[in-house]
Amino acid sequence: MRLVANTLDMVAAARGRLMLWAPVFLGLGIGTYFALPAEPGAGVFAAGLAGLLGLVLLAVRGPEPGQVPAMALAWIVFGILLAGWRAHSVAAPVLGFRYYGPVEGRIVNIDRSFSDQIRLTLDRVVLKRLSPARTPSRVRVALHGEQGYIDPVPGLRVILTAHLSPPEGPVEPGGFDFQRLAWFDRLGAVGYTRTPVLALAAPSGGLSLLAFRARMAASRAMSSRMAGQPGAFAASLMTGDRSRVEAETTDALRAANLSHLISISGLHMGLLTSFVFAMTRYGLALIPPLALRINSKKVAAIVALHAAALYLILAGANIATQRAFIMMAVMLVAVLLDRRAISMRSVAIAALICLLLQPESLVEPGFQMSFSATVALIAVFEHWTKVQRRIPKPVRPVAMLLTSSLAAGLATAPVAAAHFNRIAEYGLLANLLAVPLMGTVVMPAGVIAAMSAPFGLAGPALWVMERGTAAILAIAHWVAGLEGALLPVPAPPASVLPLIAIGGLLALITRAAWLRGAGVSVLAGALALWSLAERPALLISGDGSLVGLMTPAGRALSKPRGAGFVAQSWLEDDGDLGDQPAAYARPGFSGRKGALQAALLGRPVFHFTGKAAASAARSVCKDGALVILSSNWPEPDPPDGCRIIDARALALSGALAIYAGKAGFTIVAARDIAGRRLWNTPARRKRPVKTADARGN
Repeated sequence: MRLVANTLDMVAAARGRLMLWAPVFLGLGIGTYFALPAEPGAGVFAAGLAGLLGLVLLAVRGPEPGQVPAMALAWIVFGILLAGWRAHSVAAPVLGFRYYGPVEGRIVNIDRSFSDQIRLTLDRVVLKRLSPARTPSRVRVALHGEQGYIDPVPGLRVILTAHLSPPEGPVEPGGFDFQRLAWFDRLGAVGYTRTPVLALAAPSGGLSLLAFRARMAASRAMSSRMAGQPGAFAASLMTGDRSRVEAETTDALRAANLSHLISISGLHMGLLTSFVFAMTRYGLALIPPLALRINSKKVAAIVALHAAALYLILAGANIATQRAFIMMAVMLVAVLLDRRAISMRSVAIAALICLLLQPESLVEPGFQMSFSATVALIAVFEHWTKVQRRIPKPVRPVAMLLTSSLAAGLATAPVAAAHFNRIAEYGLLANLLAVPLMGTVVMPAGVIAAMSAPFGLAGPALWVMERGTAAILAIAHWVAGLEGALLPVPAPPASVLPLIAIGGLLALITRAAWLRGAGVSVLAGALALWSLAERPALLISGDGSLVGLMTPAGRALSKPRGAGFVAQSWLEDDGDLGDQPAAYARPGFSGRKGALQAALLGRPVFHFTGKAAASAARSVCKDGALVILSSNWPEPDPPDGCRIIDARALALSGALAIYAGKAGFTIVAARDIAGRRLWNTPARRKRPVKTADARGN
């Protein structure tokens, strides 16, 4: 009891720094909501609200030693309630079947698909013979075939004929949950069209349409003055328009760990506002009558804040750009209030705002990488101010750049590896060479070009910017071409990233040595747990069309093309750099197309596709065979002597993973891991799949 009392007293004494932990506790609550195996009911939320009120009362009026723990628990409970409220508030109809027919809607977003096709996101959707109450609020359609009949812009109302289906669940148990992402985007159906998209009504959309037109006009103006990929890269930096950036360029940037340069994020917002801030402040200093009468620092902060807002509007207010703007706005407001702009407290406030506005962003890689890098950089900066005097002045800029790049790289590497299954081995080298060019050449030249463009004087600045982007791309291609540039990493268990986050925060933002030591221990434990991660011996796609068998040479796939996103995701999660055709060529499956055979723990595995799949399955249904069908088994019950996994069962279970052990094999269903949640409940309409026990029975 004395130990507990001493701990509470210590926590109460350190309450001044506990503001830094408010977003952490809020994030714990949000993460708890998303980890729940089933959607809480109204009674649970009512009890949570009552508990929250009690905890707040205890934190305000209760005994002093218990106030801080009560407030921490209050943040956690509030996080659960906030995430639940957000999930219910964005609820919208989800298409419950496959649809083919006319689609009418208004364009609200334009991007590119996995296969590099233009995609349109539509709202105000109309589907044939579907009531408004059952029609999705938004649909997303990839454009195939002959197009070019319209110039797609936000606000344009279009009509097309498309194949639509509900958003798919994870491609494997525990994998990325696209259904959850689609739910919070109010995206009720996805699909494609092979017929032309036609305009139905003139664009409408107010400010968003004007911003898009300004963005595309700026992009076209830059492209006309800067040819090739350097121009496309420059346009993407300043306007967010990535339509002309080729896949080869994107791959090179990713392999060199420079992909953060092409998507507008905190780095771009920070470089732009820093340059505008410095230019305004030092420009005012050159005018003594003004410099002596006004606070040039605060004026510079106001100008930089307006520049950041204009950049937000011009580049498109996507989630990453909004988050970057919030972080910069908090720091600039701190300057206006005579507070430290670069501090852990500022980052905590920015994180709180982001989580309050969009709690679902907690589970997205962009949020995790942005704040992990920022926290690491500020922690390093706090120590740097103490040791920089010991470093010779000529060496300080290089040492600071090396230290900051190393800190940001180490902080974001586990997050990037967990989400993208890649570590760029020479990423530090690439960033040391490229980031200074971004900060000293490319972004300043871009700002000067934007300011001088109305007077027709942007040419020299654009020339400088083109030279800078060309150099960055040259660095990316050179680093990507080095042997071993990419190190593949298998997907970690679900608990690894939360443990890394907790360990990193303990190590970086606590002052007590024992807490920092505990943080390092948690980090080491998480990495050890990651190293022991087991990949499934067999994977089955959600529609039964693709099967992947783990072999000594890597995962062998059942077909060389088709279901490309699923295939690539499986290989990446395995930590495999191969592609689908190479994985298909690996030994593992035998037999003819549509009737493949393999073995798992000495037990025969058959994969049948096509119209004759069910009839072919009858002849092999013996010796405990595992039979996978891409169609429905025509009878109510499977025959004795084998186990049938058909399309009907997969429609309910989602993708399946089979783990092989000494005692047999275990089947894990994607929807068992994802739970029964708002975003996947509509798919649960058919009979369940029977999962095997530890002996494969």
